[in-house]
Amino acid sequence: MTQPASPARPVAPKRAPAEHRPRVIRFDVRTLSLLGVLAILVLVGGVTQPDSFLDTDNLQLVLTQASVIGVVTVGMTFVIISGGIDLSVGAIVALASVWATTVATQEYGFAGILFTAVIVGLGCGLVNGLLIAYGGIVPFIATLAMLASGRGLALQITDGKTQMVTIDPVLKLGERDAYVLGIPPLVMVFAAVTVIGWLLLNRTTFGRRSVAVGGNAEAARLAGIDVRRQRLYLYLLSGLCCGIAAFLLIVLAGSGQNTNGNLYELDAIAATIIGGTLLTGGRGTITGSVLGVLIFTTIQNIFALNNLETAVQQIAKGAIIVAAVLVQRRTATSV
Repeated sequence: MTQPASPARPVAPKRAPAEHRPRVIRFDVRTLSLLGVLAILVLVGGVTQPDSFLDTDNLQLVLTQASVIGVVTVGMTFVIISGGIDLSVGAIVALASVWATTVATQEYGFAGILFTAVIVGLGCGLVNGLLIAYGGIVPFIATLAMLASGRGLALQITDGKTQMVTIDPVLKLGERDAYVLGIPPLVMVFAAVTVIGWLLLNRTTFGRRSVAVGGNAEAARLAGIDVRRQRLYLYLLSGLCCGIAAFLLIVLAGSGQNTNGNLYELDAIAATIIGGTLLTGGRGTITGSVLGVLIFTTIQNIFALNNLETAVQQIAKGAIIVAAVLVQRRTATSV
């Protein structure tokens, strides 16, 4: 007599490869760590200056100040993920801001100022991209040359003078009456750029190609990616972000100056690094970079409220950068 066949055992679902699981965990830990640092800074600010730091006006100020450098940082994140660097972002912001606030430009009103700022940013990004992607110049050298020439051209346009904005619609964007539900327009622009940057990096082939180029440019080329064209697009994107940031700075300051964007390149690179983007390329997140911007801006605000010297701020910023790089190296060697 034949025994009835035993029922088939349910097949357990396949687990994801081991090399993929730690990456998700690291991402969560890194993001949570940055959020924890930001929460600690907010606590410190609330304890040291309870009346002023947690005031609504001050929190709006922190977010507004973070918006300008934040937009630049989004573009910088893409460039560093691809294995490049852009030392010219501060000079591009300065050049775009002064070119957009000349008397001739302001005759075209709000649209003229915005259009000029964006076009100048794109033009500088195009020059950087062509020199690096098709000219074969190292990104450090090409963008350093743009830094010097951009600052020089901005100084020549302004003759060292501040160019005041006289267009009311531009100035009103920085006033409280323009806030929507208590949110400044500059913060909403920053949020929009962040969301678009996140989608571009994580949900499009453009983002995957950028990561691939940064991880291994030769392998990306063999896989069919036009590495040179991709690098050109990335520096165009960085220039576009600089043009948008220049317009935001014009709204915030109500003027254009050749000193605008001073040390923005260092701030953007620092925020990108502590956000988890590898300087060698191939890995990075927009979320982490934005949190890095908020951390640095909050530190600067706390130091200013407590009347601490600028030198102390710079020392603290340098220490944070070194710590972030050491954590990155330890994480890379443990994989």
